[in-house]
Amino acid sequence: MTEKDKAPPSPYLTINNKGDVEVQNDQVLVSTCRMHIYKFPFDIQSCNLTFKSVIHTAREIRLQPSDNSSEATEWSRELMRTQYEWLFKKLTVTANNASVLTDQDIVIYTITMKRRSLLYIVNFLLPVLFFLCLDLASFMISDYGGEKLSFKVTVLLAITVLQLILNEILPSSSNRVPLIATYCIGVFALMMLSLFETIFVMYLRERGSQQVERDEHNIQESIKSTRDTNDWTQGGFIYNMSSSENGEMLPGAKEDRDSKLLGDCYTLERLSDELRAMEKSLTQLFKSKKEEQICDYWTKLALKVDKTFFFIYVIVVILFLVLIFLEWNK
Repeated sequence: MTEKDKAPPSPYLTINNKGDVEVQNDQVLVSTCRMHIYKFPFDIQSCNLTFKSVIHTAREIRLQPSDNSSEATEWSRELMRTQYEWLFKKLTVTANNASVLTDQDIVIYTITMKRRSLLYIVNFLLPVLFFLCLDLASFMISDYGGEKLSFKVTVLLAITVLQLILNEILPSSSNRVPLIATYCIGVFALMMLSLFETIFVMYLRERGSQQVERDEHNIQESIKSTRDTNDWTQGGFIYNMSSSENGEMLPGAKEDRDSKLLGDCYTLERLSDELRAMEKSLTQLFKSKKEEQICDYWTKLALKVDKTFFFIYVIVVILFLVLIFLEWNK
């Protein structure tokens, strides 16, 4: 489809000594072509300009190109003074002469152009790749404190902003999903998997801490119950008073018995304090060992999951980038 030519026609003719008559009429044509943006921004577009006579047949008018493809390409490059987003590659000339004089001759000019991709590489492709490298580097951040999780969420939001920019600059005239969109969505999906892995590792570490707190609470309850039982036992004692024949004791014997009972009571109380101190020491030792065992188990499990995921993550990232760039270079 072309627009109507607005240039005035030339009234001059050129006649040579052989009887050839040449009419040269320069025209400015604006044509629209369907774009194939699968390899955007490394895409190469081709646009066909077809010339034929709608009314006259080949018996009346024969169409022949004045130049071949190489000459037309060089001549077009000389006329093009400025090239902006698109870089002119070549101009291919194809002549389809009618075999039957009742048909029309057709001359097809195929214009091939390549998009300048440097600006898109610097402003979009490299930033997305840098954010992916930052996500890989975030595995060196400690899982404690939540800094790693906040960092990954921030990088993921940055990729979302770049996707909005891609939606503005990417033409929507293609039936296939462009590779640059696949590249962006793939990086986003990889970083989201990395975020899920970080949340899972933090959950494993937090689970170990919660189990230690529950065990500590149970131990404290057991100690409290034991202390209440000891206090109740210490509060009561058996007082056996053997009666003499006359039912009375001499004052000296009564004082000796009271002093002996008082000494035994002090001895039992001191022994009870020592047992409590020993019980407390053993409880603390048992609790610390159990905490170390529980924390060490969950920490080792979280570390093993983190290392395994990082190894697989690096391999998947490398394979994804290699496949994307190989597809771009086809």
